[in-house]
Amino acid sequence: MRETGRSGCPINLTLEILGDRWSLIVLRDIMFGNRRHFRELLTKSDEGIASNILADRLKRLVERGLLARTDDASHKQKGIYSLTEMGIALVPVFAAMGSWGRRFLPVTEEMSIRAELLEQGGAPLWEGFMQELRALHLGAPAPEVSVLAGLTAAYREAVARREAANAA
Repeated sequence: MRETGRSGCPINLTLEILGDRWSLIVLRDIMFGNRRHFRELLTKSDEGIASNILADRLKRLVERGLLARTDDASHKQKGIYSLTEMGIALVPVFAAMGSWGRRFLPVTEEMSIRAELLEQGGAPLWEGFMQELRALHLGAPAPEVSVLAGLTAAYREAVARREAANAA
């Protein structure tokens, strides 16, 4: 691929980095699931990514500057993946994609609850989430309120409702 991409169009250039399905799924799982290790990303993804594809996408996302990889002090062969500022800046994009998906696609409650909350909270919630991601991934000061905890709790409550309905 040329350094400047196929064209100078910002949509094209963005698609050249994020245009495959797996890159967005990996970023989603790091962003919303706080999955930071290869094994977590491999085994906890609902979509079932193959290990060779995951390894390739992680490498590409690091090379393109959306993720950083550091060695895990607990194990020499393990790495910890962190969002960079460039990756964190995708929060509004994910919020818009989630909102669009909720509007037009047959989503499930548990998989769309975070998108619903991000849509309802708008830019102030997105900014709070980005500040929290900066604390988790870049070492910035932690905000007083955890957006991630709220999103995770809402997801778990939706899963519990589904499981209760299935058991009934």
